[in-house]
Amino acid sequence: MNPIRRAALRALPRVQLRALGTAFALLFLVLCFSSAGSAQSPQVAATPPMGWLSWNHFARKIDDATVRAQADAMVSTGMRDAGYVYINIDDTWEGDRDAQGAIQSNSKFPDMKALADYVHSKGLKLGIYSSPGAKTCAGFEGSLNHEDQDAQTYANWGIDYLKYDLCSFRDVMKTAATPEAAQHMMVDAYAKMRDAIKKTGRPMVYSFCEYGDGAVWQWGPAVGANLWRTTGDINDHYARMETIGFEQAGLAKYAGPGHWNDPDMLEVGNGGMTTNEYRSHFSFWCLLAAPLIAGNDIRNMTPEIHEILTNKEVIAVDQDPLGMEGRRVWKDGDLEVWAKQMKDGSRAVILFNRGKADAEISAAWQDLGYPAHVSANVRDLWAKKDLGKTTGKFTANVAAHGVVMLRVTP
Repeated sequence: MNPIRRAALRALPRVQLRALGTAFALLFLVLCFSSAGSAQSPQVAATPPMGWLSWNHFARKIDDATVRAQADAMVSTGMRDAGYVYINIDDTWEGDRDAQGAIQSNSKFPDMKALADYVHSKGLKLGIYSSPGAKTCAGFEGSLNHEDQDAQTYANWGIDYLKYDLCSFRDVMKTAATPEAAQHMMVDAYAKMRDAIKKTGRPMVYSFCEYGDGAVWQWGPAVGANLWRTTGDINDHYARMETIGFEQAGLAKYAGPGHWNDPDMLEVGNGGMTTNEYRSHFSFWCLLAAPLIAGNDIRNMTPEIHEILTNKEVIAVDQDPLGMEGRRVWKDGDLEVWAKQMKDGSRAVILFNRGKADAEISAAWQDLGYPAHVSANVRDLWAKKDLGKTTGKFTANVAAHGVVMLRVTP
């Protein structure tokens, strides 16, 4: 810990910290662990990162050959041209440390530098995974007490993205005397790796995977996060996707260029939902300005899944440079309307039917922030069709578990 942090924490005993209340304590911790220029260049994750991550489909069964094949498919399927850039390796790549303490990749990844060079040759970037704890979620070598070494190793390999998973560090946090002290330990752990990345001089997207612990959206940006998990893990079932998506309500104010709420990876194409439900999943994540990190085997996509993942009009909603996250603007039981302000003054809108039967849903202009008398052009982003001018509101029939996604332009 640097001297400024140490002195600040000495000046505020634990008892006093508790007395000040949670909100003030959180602010104090953020000030202790942030520093001038703590965030990376605004060009790192200026829009939500787009790419692919190995865990959802391959879990432990990931290796060098599979990563290369996914990189090849990213190009051949047109996903790279649609905006997907990062090829990210999740847990189980880690080997032992050498005599100097430097992390080595295991036999599944015989030459990580050569792999990074291959991915870069495709016009893509390579991501990797670690934990602030002694072990990763899968029980492999974590970065505890090796932050500077590991960050420099990643930089030497040519890594462009780090997912940093709290995991076993929770055991360390259990030793804290108070919840405030545990929070301090977590913030410090993420700040250490932030500082280590900065020392390397290599820009890397820094992804916090802490499952929403400690209201991370309130302190993540000051501690260098480009994105932070807001929930527990997603899985390939509609109910879980729906729960995670709608839990994002109220978090929009914390997101923006360079720092994003992350409701976890995409499950689109993994087989547990219908095509209609996958379309809802992708639409929702785009409206939420969420990172678009595909988690399927992109070598083997049906035409319907390919069309979902590469719909450039829907992706443009996610990647809009204004960087505003969508918000719920209307709700009636299982029927909801969410809207996102776009840089050109238009609104991206989702009519969402969470029910089990088809239903009619209306988006009123006043709920979108427009006067009722305004005439606006309406475009269906999945049908890729202009629906003409409408005044006051737009109404559509929406399938069960489905969406109608619109661009409304006065």
